[in-house]
Amino acid sequence: MTGTPPSVDRGLADVIGVEANGAGTDTISVTVRSPDTGCDGYADFWEVVRPDGTLVYRRVLTHSHVGEQPFTRSGGPVAAGADDELIIRAHFSTGGYGGAAMSGTVTTGFADTTLDRGFAADLETSDPQPDDCAF
Repeated sequence: MTGTPPSVDRGLADVIGVEANGAGTDTISVTVRSPDTGCDGYADFWEVVRPDGTLVYRRVLTHSHVGEQPFTRSGGPVAAGADDELIIRAHFSTGGYGGAAMSGTVTTGFADTTLDRGFAADLETSDPQPDDCAF
């Protein structure tokens, strides 16, 4: 991710890579960099959101990644067309949203984007939510 200051210094999770496979039932692989310290602070999910703030998909992360930074996790299926504009962002358990995000389409790929701090903030409490942190 070029030109974007690391949000990990501010206790936030950054999306630094996105790869999508297929259209309509996409599997998306997201690379996240976060200041995980264990269950007391970790990237607890990443999500796919439409520009209008509609949640398309959320991948809940069930444990911290203290010794694995950055880390990549896949999820899906993601119900989106090949040319649907999507935003991929991560959430940090204690800091919320606000780290680096990426936007784009399956067809064109994904690039760095800037989101307002309050963009679709109401999704923070939407299901699914992490039940517990394993470690």
